[in-house]
Amino acid sequence: MGLLDGKNALIFGLANERSIAWGITQAFKREGANLGISYAGETLERRVKPLAEKVDCKWVEECDVTKDDQIALVAEKATKYFGKIDVLVHSIAFAGREELSKPYHETSREGFKTAMDISVFSLVALTNAFLPILNPNASVMCLTYYGSVKVAPHYNVMGVAKAALESSTRYLAYDLGPQKIRVNAISAGPIRTLAAAGVGGFRDMYKHFADMSPMRENVTIEDVGNSAVFLASDLSRRITGEVLYVDSGFNTVGVQISTEEEKSE
Repeated sequence: MGLLDGKNALIFGLANERSIAWGITQAFKREGANLGISYAGETLERRVKPLAEKVDCKWVEECDVTKDDQIALVAEKATKYFGKIDVLVHSIAFAGREELSKPYHETSREGFKTAMDISVFSLVALTNAFLPILNPNASVMCLTYYGSVKVAPHYNVMGVAKAALESSTRYLAYDLGPQKIRVNAISAGPIRTLAAAGVGGFRDMYKHFADMSPMRENVTIEDVGNSAVFLASDLSRRITGEVLYVDSGFNTVGVQISTEEEKSE
């Protein structure tokens, strides 16, 4: 018996086999969920369709989350195919490369709006569109990062967007609580994904993370997938409005010193 047997789960934001969304998809499949996958844009289709086949997922739909009509259409298609939905995963974020390489104060108005629209408002829009077909005890979740609450160099407007995403998580949890629908966020440590590739200095940050986190190791998409299973399952039915850190404890460390410095003491 899998933890998600009989549950219909939709995952938005799969890009390739390195995506956090792929770790979640595989974990959901392992635990018995009926899967639906949505991706952004034709260019990702050739990467996503073969991945969907690997997990025997028949419902694969494109959705540009900046367009309300596309969100409405994908919700309509999901209703026809699944009837009701038990799990909705939002693994969507975007900021222009320029916004992640210049200082934050040079963020353009258009770049700010784009990051907020795709990375934050899409969660609100998807939740609203799917609300009529979410079962009681359904679970909505999104992906965030520690750059939302502390400065992560070069993360810039994405850090601000993730802060807004975490706040949206709490407000949505408040709205949907009476219907017994919970909304949570997973804050994952740095992972080598397509999105991370656009952040300046990511390679150095990735190494620093492994050196400084209490567990002295990086996080994998499988780690995040397993945590997502918990949030999707009935084991977490009284948890809502929370940010669950899956980061080897990195967020708990205030003063960071390397292992070499520790040894020299």
